[in-house]
Amino acid sequence: MTLRLAAAILALAATPAIAHRLDEYLQGTIFSVEKTRLHAELTLTPGVAVFPFLIGGIDTDGNGAISDGEQRAYAARVLKDLSLTIDGHRLNVRLVSMRFPTVDEMREGLGQIQLDFDADLPRGGRNRKLTFENRHLSRIAAYLVNCLVPGDPDIRIAAQTRNYSQSVYELQYEDTSVPSKPAPLGWWPGRLIRVSPIALLLFARLPLWWRQLFGPAYRPIGGQRSPCRFRQGENRV
Repeated sequence: MTLRLAAAILALAATPAIAHRLDEYLQGTIFSVEKTRLHAELTLTPGVAVFPFLIGGIDTDGNGAISDGEQRAYAARVLKDLSLTIDGHRLNVRLVSMRFPTVDEMREGLGQIQLDFDADLPRGGRNRKLTFENRHLSRIAAYLVNCLVPGDPDIRIAAQTRNYSQSVYELQYEDTSVPSKPAPLGWWPGRLIRVSPIALLLFARLPLWWRQLFGPAYRPIGGQRSPCRFRQGENRV
């Protein structure tokens, strides 16, 4: 399944109230996660009613055509309004490709702007959390976000969460190629491990201390070592 087909399925799966509104700027994002890279496809579809407001920020010279420079400028503006982090660390997003419709297609509500971008993922633990936020033209936007099934069998999607507007999206996944951390030792094993060298030292010196305290001068009475007996030569109080 290509990213473009997945985006179409995502749009069709949305509720009719969102998918067919003409007064909103539909922004659908599809993520694809790999071990060291994240790829995304962002499709922006302006409704007929918002086209007059939107086109002024794209066709900035007003000549009825979107030049390469205007396309790049608008793409940079969109990416600036996106926030992407992995395990709390901000990611640097790179524009990979872009496709713009004609002004006439957008005016008729048939045009879609497509921006492909990716980001390098730093090394991390076995369980990871990706957080995405889209703030682009939030007053007229309707957001949709989803993730493709990973092509790498080591990557397993654990959970997806979104806020009500889907402007904020969290993806939790597991990289099974990363070894699990050993379980932390409990209180007693840890305490024993810390104390054991001291205990060994004490046990090693115990015979010496015993001979110093209860040497040849000490003679137990009745064959029992009673704490009430005294060494020979000592005076009772």
